[in-house]
Amino acid sequence: MKHLILFACVGVLASAGAACRHKEPEQPPVATATVTVNHDKAPLGSPLDMTYKWVVASDAKFDEDYRVMVHVMDTDEEMIWNDDHNPDVPTRQWKPGQTIQYTRTLFVPIYPYVGEAAIEVGLYSPTTQKRLPLAGQSTGQRAYKVAKLQLQPQTENLPSVFKEGWHPAEVAEHNQTVQWQWTKKDASFTFKNPKKDCVFFFDVDNPGSVFRDPQHVQMTINGQPLTDFNVEPGKRELKRIPIKVDQLGQSEMAELLIAVDKTYVPALIPAANSKDPRELGIRVFHAFVDPR
Repeated sequence: MKHLILFACVGVLASAGAACRHKEPEQPPVATATVTVNHDKAPLGSPLDMTYKWVVASDAKFDEDYRVMVHVMDTDEEMIWNDDHNPDVPTRQWKPGQTIQYTRTLFVPIYPYVGEAAIEVGLYSPTTQKRLPLAGQSTGQRAYKVAKLQLQPQTENLPSVFKEGWHPAEVAEHNQTVQWQWTKKDASFTFKNPKKDCVFFFDVDNPGSVFRDPQHVQMTINGQPLTDFNVEPGKRELKRIPIKVDQLGQSEMAELLIAVDKTYVPALIPAANSKDPRELGIRVFHAFVDPR
């Protein structure tokens, strides 16, 4: 009986050894990824610039265009939000030894969490979901920790009010983090005067096909001209509008007026097939004054 047990054990060890010999070796990393953020502390709802840098390995080859996985994780390793995207240069065009770098601006979602967050990245196939190996600090399943961020309460932002000329906020049907408000022909936006230079982030579009020509938008601050620009039909754009301290005045609150040259009422347009009676100007996803 002892001989039978010994034989069985030897057989198991031999099988395990064979399995180990046939296990595929880990593939070499295809690139080294780094991410830098322009603010190490970010209140909920505030804009954040994230710069991605990919240093392609000397022997890397890409058989398809991979997507970038971006997960922002809390201290319990639960995902707060993601920013998966296609890199500015498709991966099939990446060349060995090349450095790919680009910056994306996002607004921190209003999420019930404050504290330290980790940024993890990866590269995955949009068809098979298979991820590629990268060089860096692995957190498992070919995800790599590249940066950290301190999320702060939304109350750290400048107080602001969508005052007059706005329709109620709306939420995307399949993504509760995407919200917007339509303007009427004229709309006002007030905010606490930071008493220093700042930047007004204005994230806008007009998704309708009503206008063939762009809408023209004029902005004034405290009654003085600030800027003007066009909103192209069907094109979303983030405007960064600098505001100098002397344009803010001395009052505790400053007021921006937004005037749109063309508006429309969907219910009055037969092709729109809509009963919406509102006067619509432009659609605003974010309006944010940043004094940082």
